[in-house]
Amino acid sequence: MIEKQYKQITFTLNGKQVSTSVDVRESLADMLRREFGLTSVKKGCEVGECGACTVLINGDVFASCIFLAIWADGKDVMTVEGLVDTDGHIADIQQAFIDEAAVQCGFCTPGFIMSAERLLRTGKRYTRDELRKELSGNMCRCTGYHNIINAVEKAMNARLEAAGKQPV
Repeated sequence: MIEKQYKQITFTLNGKQVSTSVDVRESLADMLRREFGLTSVKKGCEVGECGACTVLINGDVFASCIFLAIWADGKDVMTVEGLVDTDGHIADIQQAFIDEAAVQCGFCTPGFIMSAERLLRTGKRYTRDELRKELSGNMCRCTGYHNIINAVEKAMNARLEAAGKQPV
C-alpha cells in the first residue's frame, strides 16, 4: 500500500491567502472541491480535455484536473466563485451567460466563464471565429455554442465600450 505524502501549501484563492495540507498526488480540482467547497470546479473527463474544471492560475487558463495541487503553492488561483464582487453581485460575463441563454445543463458553464474571463481581461477585440478558437478547449454537450459565443461577445463589447473603445 502506498502511503500518502502531504505538503503544506499557501496560495491566493479568489483574492484571499489560504494555506492547507495536500496529498502530493492530489489534483487541484480535487483539493479545491474537497478543502474549500468550490463546486464550480467540475470534474468532467479528468484528463484535461473537456474544460469543465478550468480555473485561472496567475491569470492563465489551466485544467485543474491535471494540475497538481502542490503546484499552486505561491500562485494566484481564481474560480468562478472569485468573480462575485464584495456585495455579492455576479460578474458581467456571468450575467451575459444568463442574458444570452448560454446555459442549459450548466455543467460546462464555469469552465467557459473562466476561459472567457481570461480573454476579456486582455482588452482585445476578438472576432466570432477567434472567440470560437480561443474557447475550443471547453466542450458543451447541450447548447451548440452559438449562445455561448453571443454571451462572450456581449461582455467583450460592453467592456470595450466602457474602456472607450468602439464595440463591434
